Amino acid sequence: MNVFRILGDVSHLLAIIILLLKILKSKSCAGISGKSQILFALVFTTRYLDLFTTFISLYNTVMKVIFLICAYITVYMIYVKFRKTFDSENDSFRLEFLLVPVTGLSFLENHSFTPLEILWTFSIYLESVAILPQLFMISKTGEAETITTHYLFFLGLYRALYIANWVWRYYTENFYDQIAVVSGVVQTIFYCDFFYLYVTKVLKGKKLSLPMPV
Repeated sequence: MNVFRILGDVSHLLAIIILLLKILKSKSCAGISGKSQILFALVFTTRYLDLFTTFISLYNTVMKVIFLICAYITVYMIYVKFRKTFDSENDSFRLEFLLVPVTGLSFLENHSFTPLEILWTFSIYLESVAILPQLFMISKTGEAETITTHYLFFLGLYRALYIANWVWRYYTENFYDQIAVVSGVVQTIFYCDFFYLYVTKVLKGKKLSLPMPV
């Protein structure tokens, strides 16, 4: 049993549940980047196409289905159910700046040049940068609600735990996936500054705030 992978999956699921509960309880998606959530839905969709071709385990299948359902429910609540509370003005990151290079890289650097493998690689690369619209939105507004910071913390923790998972698998199974590891490290780096602010401010009961861009 790989405890790091299980803890990573639990942390990932907890992050999504925190976000959904935040939206449902407040009946508002203020402070949430819809663009990041669209990217995460795209990540899960392109990664989990193997649900139709490969059975790994009941745990694996259930988790994939849960992540897919939650991702699309989140997008629905932001753009349909609570669209009046959506801050589109500050959720202004240009998605093409991520999608174009990620698409190109997935064709150039992959394990095998097959449709499913290219889409899986695309999902790995895209996940590493999918949080950027959310971080960009926080930098524009200068602050984030506490519950949103909890969501981001557990999302970042999930990636950190997966790095530990890869180290564990390398030493116990001699398994190493360069694409997944490098992308995961890049994604974790994006969270480093946030982790520092989370520990020094949010955990001490202070509101996370950032200097407003000039």
